Amino acid sequence: MTALWTMSRLLLLAAALVAFGGFLLAPVRAESIAGFSDNELMDGFQKTVFGVEYGGELAGRGVKKFTGPVRIKVVNLADKDRQREIAGFVARLPRLVQGLDIRMAGPRDNANFTVYVVDRADYVATVRSDVIGSTHGAAPGQCLVRVYPGSLGIVRSTAVIVSDEGDSLFRRCMVEEILQGLGPMNDNAALYASVFNDSSRHDRFMPFDRAVVSMLYDRRIRPGMTRNEVDPLLPRVLADVRRVVR
Repeated sequence: MTALWTMSRLLLLAAALVAFGGFLLAPVRAESIAGFSDNELMDGFQKTVFGVEYGGELAGRGVKKFTGPVRIKVVNLADKDRQREIAGFVARLPRLVQGLDIRMAGPRDNANFTVYVVDRADYVATVRSDVIGSTHGAAPGQCLVRVYPGSLGIVRSTAVIVSDEGDSLFRRCMVEEILQGLGPMNDNAALYASVFNDSSRHDRFMPFDRAVVSMLYDRRIRPGMTRNEVDPLLPRVLADVRRVVR
């Protein structure tokens, strides 16, 4: 992940460097949040919401989330069209994350989350032209998402996902980049039961991650809040999340 500070807003870029030879997983714990302690889940929230791999302390200082409807538009530039798979994943998200208003953009909607689906040969060019806006910018990772946060919440996000390097990589990148585009920007190698870990083999929205994103989209967690402001709220927020996330 890289982060850039500008005078007007913080621009955050998260890149997935996916390695499928990852950690051995604990299947029972990975399939339910019941096996995770409150401390483990709250630590996962802190690591993903406030941590950053690059960009320094400033980039990870405050909460980043959408505060209004999220409307996703897919721009397919690949030979294999993945729009149906993306739409299916997005359609499940409101049932999995309370407080998140998200769906595919309709003809009259103003999309604020754009997902480019490309073949690998076009990845760098698409990142440079449609995400970075520079012909010489770096295009790290197997896939990436850029988040544009403002003082009242995320303004928009843009992801680039590769279509032609296998279904597992596509699913992994689709899940990770769409979720990270909602605000939990960091990857951490300690989160073995999470897709927010570039060394893990997960390619779906894991229960651990559903807990983290549901905590983020609780109404008590507001954009710009610092770690010290969030800490006292997390136990009550997590208690409510446990009632709905399994």
